Amino acid sequence: MKKRHLIVSLLWIGLVFSTYAQQGTDTLRILFIGNSYTYFWNLPQTVEAMANAQNIPLVARQSTAGGVNWKQHWDGDKGLKSRQIIENGDWDVVVLQNHSKSTIDNIDQFHDYGMRLIDLVKSQGAVPVLYQTWAREFNPLMQATISEGYDQLAKKAGIQVVHVGELWEKAQALRPDIKLFDPDQSHPSPIGTYLTATAFFSFFTGENASVLDKRIMDVDRNGEKLYLSIMSEQNAEFLQDLVDTYLTEEWEGHASK
Repeated sequence: MKKRHLIVSLLWIGLVFSTYAQQGTDTLRILFIGNSYTYFWNLPQTVEAMANAQNIPLVARQSTAGGVNWKQHWDGDKGLKSRQIIENGDWDVVVLQNHSKSTIDNIDQFHDYGMRLIDLVKSQGAVPVLYQTWAREFNPLMQATISEGYDQLAKKAGIQVVHVGELWEKAQALRPDIKLFDPDQSHPSPIGTYLTATAFFSFFTGENASVLDKRIMDVDRNGEKLYLSIMSEQNAEFLQDLVDTYLTEEWEGHASK
């Protein structure tokens, strides 16, 4: 997996690290903009804990509310202050996750408000990244439309996508026994969030996912152990291998273009 690490370092990490190096800090500051697909089972905190466990200084914060889309973030619905947080937070990277059916129900609005947020992030000197969501468990055919929407927007804006939905699709095909979904067939289970966090960890750091532990730990305000994720050894190994294999293929394809 050394080759993927090299490709990621050259094409992505160099861009991000040069951005925050210019700001005189040694900590990568990431803001997640989204909804329950971001906050279920503490995705931002898990990404941060994964990085810090490898002595990689990374801070992840979020602006989220249940069920919202990018237009609602832009308009400040449900008490959201996403635009102000982007403008005032001194972020290095802003991850943008839209409603899970946004590419299906209103693709024009998806592109319109996606570009508004992307342009705002760029105007603040940060790097925008798209967080591609997954199909509902009861209708895997949704994934093609979701993937196309995110890829088209990324191409138009000249930015990168973390293809989480496609990783979920591959995981389900290879291991139909693995439970990525909450019983509602929409939100992630703890295993689903572990897979998503692992993808972001590797994307942001360039490290192979295999360096991660099956248990992701932080500490609470009292200094006590706080377990954000507890995987079986078999599931952790499978999900790590999946991320490493998929990102190798993705970045090799990107480098060859």
